[in-house]
Amino acid sequence: MKYLKSEAVSDVSHCSSGSQPAFCLIMFAHFNLAILTVLLILHDQVHTGEIIGGHETVPHSRPYMVLLQQNKANGHSGHCGGFLLNENFVLTAAHCHAETYKIFLGLHNYHDMNGVQHLHVEKAFPHDDYDANTFENDIMVLKLKSKAEFNDKVKSVALADHGDGSLPQSCVVSGWGRTKEGSHMSLKLLEANVTLTDDERCAMEMFYCSKGETGPGKGDSGGPLVCGDGKAYGVVSTSSSPTPSASSIHRYTKIPTYKVWINSIINGNGKY
Repeated sequence: MKYLKSEAVSDVSHCSSGSQPAFCLIMFAHFNLAILTVLLILHDQVHTGEIIGGHETVPHSRPYMVLLQQNKANGHSGHCGGFLLNENFVLTAAHCHAETYKIFLGLHNYHDMNGVQHLHVEKAFPHDDYDANTFENDIMVLKLKSKAEFNDKVKSVALADHGDGSLPQSCVVSGWGRTKEGSHMSLKLLEANVTLTDDERCAMEMFYCSKGETGPGKGDSGGPLVCGDGKAYGVVSTSSSPTPSASSIHRYTKIPTYKVWINSIINGNGKY
């Protein structure tokens, strides 16, 4: 199989009625008195980068991280990453759009829901010019139905703008995505260091890019690319490889390019 097409790195399961999935993982975790069930299916091999060669984060050292459970209109479900902009808004990738969502804040270990905030989304704002074929403008703002409660495990992250420099070098990606091709989501939050490349094509397409087998994997879409100054510079978008033996290219939607758009939604209180 040749890997010529860019693939989104969200993780969408296909356990709708009548389907015959090859692999299925049903994970149970208690949230107060309710049992949360996330059904994750592995299907369709894709060549993506992975949080392999990465490591578990220090618990709650990235308090802006969001686990986003997607519930699709067709009955399928999946998950993406995201990150807190403030008490009312989350930033993620446009290809993570779904019918409804569940938001988990303050989460590190999926088997430990103690103190985790479980919120819902009032309205989603995918970019109007998002292209599902090219993944251009792959960015989305989510307005929460209720405010996040900030504490030592739940905080926002600052966003980079054009004044912060054109190409940061040393950055980190984190998420609960698959740790290798063909595996299930990670139960614990992982992170990996990535180095951005000076790629003219990426710059023209309004992406940052990194190369190599260490990076975001399937299920990490929508998470932040956080660089040396602690600001979020990008949103995890897609990964691709020109040939099976070539290094993966990971793309991140450039946040500075969309800062005005993001602020217009936030300042309009979700009425953009």
